[in-house]
Amino acid sequence: MHDELIAQAQAWLTEDPDPETRTELARLIDAQDHTELAARFSGTLQFGTAGLRGELGAGPMRMNRSVVIRAAAGLAAYLKKQGHQNGLVVIGYDARHKSHDFARDTAAVMTGAGLRAAVLPRPLPTPVLAFAIRHLGAVAGVEVTASHNPPRDNGYKVYLGDGSQIVPPADADIAAEITAVPSLTTVPRPTEGWDTLDDSVLDAYLARTDAVLSKGSPRTARTVYTAMHGVGKDVLLAAFARAGFPEPALVTEQADPDPDFPTVAFPNPEEPGAMDLAFATARRGETAPDLIIANDPDADRCAVAVRDGNGGGNGDGDGDGDGWRMLRGDEVGALLAAHLVRRGATGTFAESIVSSSLLGRIAEKAGLPHVETLTGFKWIARAEGLRYGYEEALGYCVDPDGVRDKDGITAALLITELASVLKEEGRTLPDLLDDLAVDHGLHATDQLSVRVEDLSLIAAAMRRLREQPPTELAGLPITRTEDLTRGTDSLPPTDGLRYTLDGARVIVRPSGTEPKLKCYLEVVIPVATPADLPAARAKATDVLESIKRDLSTAAGI
Repeated sequence: MHDELIAQAQAWLTEDPDPETRTELARLIDAQDHTELAARFSGTLQFGTAGLRGELGAGPMRMNRSVVIRAAAGLAAYLKKQGHQNGLVVIGYDARHKSHDFARDTAAVMTGAGLRAAVLPRPLPTPVLAFAIRHLGAVAGVEVTASHNPPRDNGYKVYLGDGSQIVPPADADIAAEITAVPSLTTVPRPTEGWDTLDDSVLDAYLARTDAVLSKGSPRTARTVYTAMHGVGKDVLLAAFARAGFPEPALVTEQADPDPDFPTVAFPNPEEPGAMDLAFATARRGETAPDLIIANDPDADRCAVAVRDGNGGGNGDGDGDGDGWRMLRGDEVGALLAAHLVRRGATGTFAESIVSSSLLGRIAEKAGLPHVETLTGFKWIARAEGLRYGYEEALGYCVDPDGVRDKDGITAALLITELASVLKEEGRTLPDLLDDLAVDHGLHATDQLSVRVEDLSLIAAAMRRLREQPPTELAGLPITRTEDLTRGTDSLPPTDGLRYTLDGARVIVRPSGTEPKLKCYLEVVIPVATPADLPAARAKATDVLESIKRDLSTAAGI
């Protein structure tokens, strides 16, 4: 067994084009580190609807140049079989370790396969790549990013010519072509022949960002902004300057790209502690900010924090920032929807099934179509007649004709416009959340998220819930249990469970991009008048906490 493992590693070593991973792998072979070698060679990173994502390092179970070259060769073969022999593939990348190398390798493979390749001029937000695909008439796009994953990770996200991320069966077809690549020596990789784009694509994207705002709308809200050590700063500042907003005050410690993300445990605005420096900057008060805006490292997500003066919001009472609190993605999703409705938007409002049902209430009252999709913008972006889409994980699509994906730059513009409109009226974002609660009921959401080292624990929890399903949570009877692996009338199959309770809803699913089991909770409490809000929030918090406790017990986590 050990001999076979060493032979596998040595065969990989002979093909590896990267001196760094060659040195790393040679050291493991010389040390006869069978445990680590087994971890690297126990299979291959699976190419799915999230593309590829994993830890950097040598071997087929890690992200490295060998894996990327194979992925690019498989994608090229797939595109040619689809009739795109001379099609254009546009490639973007973030500022993580190896991102530029992976982008260059992809361009070389596409060129060697007879396709045309164009690489964005420098590390830029993922939505710029999603925009560029349609703007340039490309047949596909690749973004090298691991989004908000830890520093040791990188990833490879694939879009097709409609500007949307891949969905089945394209993912399985591409995966089959990757598997069919016999050896890296069979993959031509010229050293030139592709284009490196200039700033004209970025300029076209920025010109498009103006379209998300209303002509003549107030532009007075002041913001603190953090790029979370990612690539969002320059593009967001340019977009805000074009729009005429006050220049955001930067969280200087996190403003510039740094692949080591030194100030945060995880570069994700949702993670505890990630926003501490932003809160500190806001509290210093040089600009008396009205809100805090954060992008994740590839700037496709947008987080918002507000002053926590009146306890407004959905009832969790998170005084995270000593006078500031993070809005949940569901709250921002509802605020943007309400703003678009007020502006007279028409078209479909779409969301993932794990997002708040409040969007459906807002759309229904406005007489607009509303659809629920599986989790991920690869599904949301495909909603027919899409005008606005969001998911609770801080993703918002406010300009689907320009970017058919989540976009943290245009979302930041739109929420800042809304804050400006309310500011002119002497009101705030929490005030509007209060109005929505009175109009539609308090929709309080929360999440139970369990990160694991051993992925089998997630499978075990899902199996336990299926074999011994709970009959009630927080004393509320479960009126309907759905195993989403069977699909529904409106949804294709996915690994998840949905429980409908009297006045509540729970969805349990494994994360598609991280080693996490995620449980999405929502409680809806009728509210007759604004005076009833404090009691409703207190009740919602109690019910959500009880559901979390009971669900943890039922899942054995």
